[in-house]
Amino acid sequence: MSKPTETLRALTARGVTHVVGLPDSVSGPLFDVVERHPAIRMVTVTREGEAFAIATGLWMGGASPLVVIQNTGLLESGDALRGTALRMSAPIPILVTGRGYTKMRAAGIDPAEPLTRELLAQIDIDSAALLTARTLDAWGIPHASCEGDDDPAQAVYDTIGASREGEQPVALIMARSFT
Repeated sequence: MSKPTETLRALTARGVTHVVGLPDSVSGPLFDVVERHPAIRMVTVTREGEAFAIATGLWMGGASPLVVIQNTGLLESGDALRGTALRMSAPIPILVTGRGYTKMRAAGIDPAEPLTRELLAQIDIDSAALLTARTLDAWGIPHASCEGDDDPAQAVYDTIGASREGEQPVALIMARSFT
């Protein structure tokens, strides 16, 4: 069974009703299997900030959405996240695909390295990976990371549970592919 299919099973096991977001190269395979599922509705957005307003509205209406966006989109959507899901303590799990982690690993850089002007300006890496966890920390959003040999389906399942138990947004940084 493929990793996207296993992750879809985790979504159904947790009762996710909607996947809201913008597909990218990492999340695309998950969006493909969700699109064919008879019970989970896929809601694509034009800008990542819309995902949080839509997901919060769905939650207010009794749905159980999951937001799926790339880390660059997370950075872009800060005010929408702050003004909706965070302010309302909406238990919205967030799957953040991690653009830039592969390049950082190849360059021998740990995403937790202290930020310097030189590191942020380094042309052979994508600084989005350096800022993702730090941004979630600054916004007070609990998060975990899925990378290497970690099981994406289990990580998504756990993130959904943590969001509901904590009655707040909780993020999973997907720093690996679904395949």
